[in-house]
Amino acid sequence: MSKWKRNILFALAGLLLLGIMLYQIPAVQSRVEWRVERIVAYANGIIYPAGPVPTALPTPTGQTEPVGQTATPVETVQPAKATVTPTPTSAPLPAQVSLKTPAYELQDINNCGPATLTMTLRMYGWQGNQFDISKIIKPKREDRNVNPEEMVYYVRNYAGWLRAEYRVNGNITLIRRLLAAGFPVVIEETFRFEDPYWPNDDLWAAHYLLITGYDDNSRIFTGQDSFYGPDRQVSYDAVEENWKPFNNVYLLVYLPEQESQVRDILGADWDEGSNRQNALNDTQAATVSNPNDAFAWFNYGTNLTALENYTEAANAYDKARSLGLPQRMMRYQFGPFIAYFQSNRIDDLMALTKYALERTPSSEEAMLWNGWGLYRQGDAQGAITMWRKALGARPGYVDALNALQFVGAKP
Repeated sequence: MSKWKRNILFALAGLLLLGIMLYQIPAVQSRVEWRVERIVAYANGIIYPAGPVPTALPTPTGQTEPVGQTATPVETVQPAKATVTPTPTSAPLPAQVSLKTPAYELQDINNCGPATLTMTLRMYGWQGNQFDISKIIKPKREDRNVNPEEMVYYVRNYAGWLRAEYRVNGNITLIRRLLAAGFPVVIEETFRFEDPYWPNDDLWAAHYLLITGYDDNSRIFTGQDSFYGPDRQVSYDAVEENWKPFNNVYLLVYLPEQESQVRDILGADWDEGSNRQNALNDTQAATVSNPNDAFAWFNYGTNLTALENYTEAANAYDKARSLGLPQRMMRYQFGPFIAYFQSNRIDDLMALTKYALERTPSSEEAMLWNGWGLYRQGDAQGAITMWRKALGARPGYVDALNALQFVGAKP
């Protein structure tokens, strides 16, 4: 080999070594991984073009419905009039509330859930950071979603001196009432990317926001936003609009001795069953007042799913899909997977999980339900392979472990 070729090889080896050394620096690693993720997502979007969420498939002739359930066409779903749930009486709320804000936590890539929970826990004296949380509930940075259930799990098991609950069907008055009593509120809201991740990207995504104050005069909430920064000012109207796609879910953290106070504020919604029934009533009413609201129909389906009325839930999801849903909707919410599986509409389940995995290849939830769809189709080995992929995407994923145990397969 000539001397100049050896010199080029040594130089390339030196650059590679330098690159490896630089990559060990967390700040460099974060920036590089973010750019690599964008490149991979864009390439995936070229391979699997981002069309709309698929609409419901025709029901095959002779398809058998699960025992005890009868298929109901979408057109016959007639939401009942909502009932009014009494709310606890309380003293007039102050016009402004501002809780002491925690030390700010700027989120790492795909880490708004752990970062937002970090700031919430710091309000009660917790000393950790987002990586203490993510290594438990989101051990892989590629995982793009953390569910409210996972954040509650972390608090109960790793900050056990605190209590945590989540409920749905929140509203502006409830947020204000909780803040006035000294309780910060975490909500899941709409987030919009500035730049596309793939061709024809609708830029819609999900995000968590910690709300720590309000001002009735300006109708502004103050939120600690792990992406945009501390003390973000958000109007009441914007919160209502951005919160709705997620069934108005909210997360509360509090001290054990404060539980009776939280119960009093939530009233009937403290009981999870009552909370879901109230949410069902309200989302039924929303589909009547605006039958072209896809999110109202989606939330209606989600509440029906929670109450195990799967056939009606599937019909409601059909309607939401026909009206049009964001491309990433099934990255964050999985009620349609459950409803279609439980109502024996496996072709719809497979179509939705396939679409979800094209948009989010690392989604362990979509892998899990795609596996159950394969299992229902008689492809046990394909199901096992998919459940093992889900475990690879989310180490320790209990639902995937349970699925493998169900069929007698090893992880």
